[in-house]
Amino acid sequence: GFLYYVVTSCEFNSSKLNDIEFTESYYYNKPEIVRFSSSVGKYVGYTEFGIKNAESWNNGPEVITRRGEKERYCFPNVGIDAESALTKS
Repeated sequence: GFLYYVVTSCEFNSSKLNDIEFTESYYYNKPEIVRFSSSVGKYVGYTEFGIKNAESWNNGPEVITRRGEKERYCFPNVGIDAESALTKS
């Protein structure tokens, strides 16, 4: 069998909204094949299959949707995550 999975994350070192980076990584059988990063603003492929997908997704509506994920997915949760981390340290 084959294993395909997606990991979505918001990475930040401070509570400043400009420092947050949204990433979405696509994996197939352990290697990462494609990644979207809000700092780059587009999909980047790491394998031959991933490069083909990244080119297609960068020319379609997928990339526009992902560009808004930082505001939709990360910003509302940064306060909750930062507060949780500070109370445990």
